[in-house]
Amino acid sequence: MIEQKFKCPNCGQIASFYGNPGENKIVSCTSCNSKGRITIYTDGMNNNNAIEVSHLKKVYGDLIAVNDISFTVKNGEIFAFLGPNGAGKTTTVEMIESIRIPTNGSIKLLGKDVKTQFNDVKEKIGILPQEFHSFERLTVRETLVYFSNLFKKKADVDEIIQSLDLTSHKNMLYKNLSGGLKQRVGVAISLVNDPEIIFLDEPTTGLDPKARREVWGVIAELRKKRKTVFLTTHYMEEAEFLADHIAVIFKGKIIAEGTLEDLIRNYGKSSVMHIKKCKNAAEVIEMLKQEGYDEVFSEGNGDIAIKIDYKERVLEILSHLRHDCIEYESLDIRRSSLEEVFLRLTGSKLTEETP
Repeated sequence: MIEQKFKCPNCGQIASFYGNPGENKIVSCTSCNSKGRITIYTDGMNNNNAIEVSHLKKVYGDLIAVNDISFTVKNGEIFAFLGPNGAGKTTTVEMIESIRIPTNGSIKLLGKDVKTQFNDVKEKIGILPQEFHSFERLTVRETLVYFSNLFKKKADVDEIIQSLDLTSHKNMLYKNLSGGLKQRVGVAISLVNDPEIIFLDEPTTGLDPKARREVWGVIAELRKKRKTVFLTTHYMEEAEFLADHIAVIFKGKIIAEGTLEDLIRNYGKSSVMHIKKCKNAAEVIEMLKQEGYDEVFSEGNGDIAIKIDYKERVLEILSHLRHDCIEYESLDIRRSSLEEVFLRLTGSKLTEETP
C-alpha cells in the first residue's frame, strides 16, 4: 500500500489516502465531504499534479514555435493557456496529447512519461481539437455512442447528454445543429470515456457571445465533476471567467503565470476609484493631492478618478471624505484587468496577431 496526498479542489484541504500503485478510487474529503476520483501513483509522489511540463521546446527549421516552457496543472483545476494566435498554444497542447513530438523537454500525464508511457494514459484523457468535425448524418446520441465504442472504459452517454443540457437535441442530426450546440457536442465527445484530463483547444472560437457563454457554462460544470481541464484560448474574458490558474504564452514563451488575482497584483496597474457627482470637486481634488494622492483627476461633471495601489487606500479616502463632510452620489472601484496585464507585459493587445 502507498500513501498519497491529495488537495481537495473544492475546499483546499490536503489529506492522505492509501492504495495500490495504479489504483483508481473514489474518495471523500475529510473536511467538506465532497467526493472525487484519484489515482494512486507508483512512486506515491504525485504532488497533486495532473500535467507536468518541463523545458518543452518545438522547432520547425528556423522557427521556434515553443521555446523552453515549464508548468504544472493541478488535479481538478481549470488551467487556461492564454495567448494570441500564433503564440504556440496548439503546438503545446498537441505535444502534451502526443500528437506532435517535442524537439526537447519532457511531459508527464498523471505521473506517466508521455514519450514512453502514453499508452498507459491515453484512455484517461479526452480531447476537443481546435478544428472539430463530426458525422453530419448521425444524431447527437448516435454520435456519442459511436465515439464511446472506441474506448474500453465508457461513461453513460445519456448521463452526458443530460449533464450538458443536450436532451432536447439528442435526436437531431449533427449537421442541423447551431455552432454553439456543435461545440457542446464536441465537449460531450471528449467525455465519453470518463477521462481524468480534458483538453479543450479554443473551444469557443467563431461562436457568437450567447453561444460562447453557453459553452462556458458547460466547461464550468466540469469542475464540479472533479475533471482537470486544459483550456487554450485567446479570449481574455474566457480565462477570467473559467480558470483557476492562467499561463500567458507569447511568441512561444510563458511570460506570466498564476491565478487571476496573482497576475493582476503582480503585473497590473493600480485600481481606480471613481467618485460620481462630487460637490466642490475641484476643492476635493486639491485636498486629496495635499494628502499625498498624486494621481487624482477630474472626469468632468463633478466626477473624480483616483489611482490607488492597495485596498487600505480606499478606507483612507473614505475617511477624508467623511471628515470634510464631502457629498457625492456614488463610488465604485475598478480593478486592473487581464487585458491590461497582457498589454503591460507585451506592449500589444491580445486581439493583435503575433508577428
